[in-house]
Amino acid sequence: MVSPGRLRGGSRSSDNGGCHCHSTRMDKESMDGLFFQDPDFSSDLLRQLNSFRQNRILTDVSICASAQEVPCHRNVLASSSPYFRAMFCSNFRESSEAKVQLKGIGWPTLEQIVAYVYTGEACITAENVLPLMEAASMLQYPKLFEACSSYLQNQLAPGNCLGMIRLSEILSCETLKRKAREVALTSFPEVAMSADLKELCALELRDYLGDDGLCGEEEKVFEALMAWIRHDPQARKPYVPELFMQVRLQYVHPAFFFHFIANDDLLQTSPACQTILETAKRHMFSLHSTSAPGCRPLEHVPPRNSYQDFLILLGGRKDNQQTTRDVLLYDSQNCQWQNLAKLPTRLYKPSAVTLHRSVYILGGMAVSVGSSVVTRSVYIFSLKLNQWRLAEPMLVARYSHRSTVHRNFIFCIGGLGEGQELLGSMERYDSLSNVWESMASMPVAVLHPAVAAKDQRLYLFGGEDIMQNPVRLIQVYHISRNTWFKMETRMIKNVCAPAVVLGERIVIVGGYTRRILAYDPQSNKFAKCADMRERRMHHGAAVMGNKLYVTGGRRLTSDCSIEDSASFDCYDPETDTWTSQGQLPHKLFDHACLSLQCLPHTASSSFPS
Repeated sequence: MVSPGRLRGGSRSSDNGGCHCHSTRMDKESMDGLFFQDPDFSSDLLRQLNSFRQNRILTDVSICASAQEVPCHRNVLASSSPYFRAMFCSNFRESSEAKVQLKGIGWPTLEQIVAYVYTGEACITAENVLPLMEAASMLQYPKLFEACSSYLQNQLAPGNCLGMIRLSEILSCETLKRKAREVALTSFPEVAMSADLKELCALELRDYLGDDGLCGEEEKVFEALMAWIRHDPQARKPYVPELFMQVRLQYVHPAFFFHFIANDDLLQTSPACQTILETAKRHMFSLHSTSAPGCRPLEHVPPRNSYQDFLILLGGRKDNQQTTRDVLLYDSQNCQWQNLAKLPTRLYKPSAVTLHRSVYILGGMAVSVGSSVVTRSVYIFSLKLNQWRLAEPMLVARYSHRSTVHRNFIFCIGGLGEGQELLGSMERYDSLSNVWESMASMPVAVLHPAVAAKDQRLYLFGGEDIMQNPVRLIQVYHISRNTWFKMETRMIKNVCAPAVVLGERIVIVGGYTRRILAYDPQSNKFAKCADMRERRMHHGAAVMGNKLYVTGGRRLTSDCSIEDSASFDCYDPETDTWTSQGQLPHKLFDHACLSLQCLPHTASSSFPS
């Protein structure tokens, strides 16, 4: 006879020498023995219990739906769900009844629930998912409930997502609600055309149209609202003022506002809407400040966060070769450059601006084989269509000029004319009436100044005279008065430098120097920012978010030679630091650099396949 002590002290070689089933585990050894676990035991047990149920062996209760019944074991049901545990382990009358009727659950669903209890398996289909999910919620089977939710999430589409939101609220399913709302917001143009949108109650529509994450142009938001109202005008008319406030009129194209919103009959019948419309008109169409007495400004509402900033580079000298027609778009989300539709013609030193989610390229010298002509042409680029079209030409042919935007107006300033003369003239384009008109000329004609618009004024910093001498001036144009004045300052000595509005300040970026100057129009004072790493000119600059991006240009080396650059840098005013964003696809200078805010799907649809 072998003693227990000898078993404890013996060799361990018998652990591996014996023959045993691979489904067992004997890998947790203690001082007194070996821990044994059979991983198949619970599934085998459940399988046996299910066989007992099917053959009515030891069953002690029947679960009934209408006239149908399913024999079960109380202890199995009670151990599978808090609902049945409370039913059979408390003092409810069902704890002793041989048959228990479940109301609100159909026979096929009940069969599936019981099969799930005994097997842990369920086949979810489009036909059974809703009753199965309701039963899982009622009988407290959370994993089955979430499995049904996952199935529905996989079936989500723009045509059913609003209905799914309502269903998720009835079933208290937060995961389905969250996913369905995400689809509804990101697929707004398709959802807006669905019948379900017209069936929303006013509160639901208000919360939907007012969501920052709604991925749609404000024009589409307005159209969706009006379609909802006209579905039942008598009942819905009282909700018009509150719902109209969800349309962010600041970001509606002024032409759309003028033609489709401002004179809408339904809005005109509401005094509250009329007030909103009058305020928006002053904000959009008046050259005067909306902070003037008696002029209530529109409440500042940011654009929806579904909008994204993109950087666009147009034309310029590429790899020190001739002027290029290339148009590049930079997506800051994935840090990739994409090619867009090329410029209609080679243009040497045009100017470019963004207005109403479009790009305008103005004037320049049209370069073709054997000839160069200074042009008045204006082209407009639609990112949504990835197409260029001709617009109303300028009054004066010019190149090497500067342009900037205020409200609905584009201002084109100075430059060189057809006879290479230095121009001091300025003209203004009204994008609503599609008309150019001459404005007051600048006090001192300069070439290559830094230009920006801020607080009802245009600011021209520095530049050079006809003899290419730097001009130490700030020239300020008062927009509503059509008048100029000038200020001399020793702080200014920039040539071929861009200027951008960054927060409340105008930032002058380089210009044959590394220096960055931030000008505060309110105090008329300059502050120095962190220098660029190189002395740069003929470069581009644009603001995305609250940061400044500088592209390409030409740089002065330590031995005063000039090199073309492909650098791509970012300045953060919060930390007063520069970081490299990598390289442009090629060396580039004398190009236009613009930021354009649009919906990501608008930009992605413009990329050539």
